[in-house]
Amino acid sequence: MRIPSIPGFDQQALEKYFKNTGWLLIARVGSMVVKFVINSVLLSRYLSTEQFGILNYPMAIVTFTMAIAALGLDGFITRELLTHPERKDTLLGTAFWLRLMAGFTTLPIVFVAYMLLSLAKPLETPFSYVLIVAFTSVVQSVNIIDSFFQSKVQGKSIMYVQVSGNVISALVKLVFIILKLPLIWFVYSLLFDAIILAAGYIILYIKNDNRIRNWTYDGRITGYLLKHSWPLAFSAILVTIYMKIDQVMIPMYVKASELGIYMTAASLSENWYFIPVAIVTSVFPAIMHARKTDIERYYKRLQNMYDLMVVLSVCIALIMSLGANFIYHILYTKPYWPAAPVLAVHVWAGVFVFLGSASGQYLIAEGYFKLSMLRTGVGAIVNIVLNIFFIPKYGIIGAAYATLIAYAVATFFIVLIPKTRHQGLMMFKSLFLISLFQKIIKR
Repeated sequence: MRIPSIPGFDQQALEKYFKNTGWLLIARVGSMVVKFVINSVLLSRYLSTEQFGILNYPMAIVTFTMAIAALGLDGFITRELLTHPERKDTLLGTAFWLRLMAGFTTLPIVFVAYMLLSLAKPLETPFSYVLIVAFTSVVQSVNIIDSFFQSKVQGKSIMYVQVSGNVISALVKLVFIILKLPLIWFVYSLLFDAIILAAGYIILYIKNDNRIRNWTYDGRITGYLLKHSWPLAFSAILVTIYMKIDQVMIPMYVKASELGIYMTAASLSENWYFIPVAIVTSVFPAIMHARKTDIERYYKRLQNMYDLMVVLSVCIALIMSLGANFIYHILYTKPYWPAAPVLAVHVWAGVFVFLGSASGQYLIAEGYFKLSMLRTGVGAIVNIVLNIFFIPKYGIIGAAYATLIAYAVATFFIVLIPKTRHQGLMMFKSLFLISLFQKIIKR
């Protein structure tokens, strides 16, 4: 099978990448489809809109504490292991214990957050459900093993674990549906998802002739790790607020059933977000090479990447928005049909997610880490403010509009910064198809 060419990029390099990773990518997409069909379609059909909303709310809250408990250590530990592989057991052991302690520390934070969120109106999701899922942050301390395999450039192994985890997780929920088990079983299954993944990491680590019992905690490097990882932790928290705050705020103003309806639209919309990550991962090495050898080609390839992101995301958004009613009549039961117009709005946020993924790599390449964090923070603030005004007045479609506007503002925030304004203008040229038409005219 021949891979379609991407203008401005070496076809042979792309063929080589997809030859090495194509089947794994297909496996990952396949597992995501299985997970979507069972976790979103079948589960929503089994549960009422109210129960589906109650089930999704704990994870919406806990997502924030998971970002806190990770301490930003994953990426930094990967870099440290690349530099000091001989310190593997000390680095992994210290990071594990830090993440474990942080995980337990987030439990009272979850309680405080739940109480604060209940001030506007009593939440329909019991705190016991939230607490069960909150232990995910504790279990995920084991996931520091991911950093070890990343440092060994063994991403394939990690993908096997993740794909297997997705499939097992979905099948467990399918069994629960067949057995017609009550809601609490599905709440526990959210924690079980984290346990499955952690077990997979442990098994993989041991199979590669490693021993967890050799891990040691070294208090002397604790300060060093935290000092260098906190910007990554702060950035992860901002990203979580930016991406998930709508799901936390909806039950503060409307019924839990509205969150259940909204989650189906968000799931359909966000399932496409793996595409820009996969593309950027494959083409960015070529872009970075051009930056070193030919600056004109560097900018040309960036423009080509922005064009590609717009074409793909707009095609997806058009199909999903125009077919929203048909999609809901096919996949979901009648109580969820009001989410069709929500999907028609929410899916357009993907255009800015695609462009944001591409421009985010540019910011990293140029060393603009603080600017990357700043634009995420701006997007988070805009999302929160708009949700405060839009949800009470317009309901869940207001949350979709808030997400769309916030993503657009964050993506094009770089236009306001002189040193990155040119990139923002390049994205505008792609967004309004100016660059694409220029290429067609030249031909």
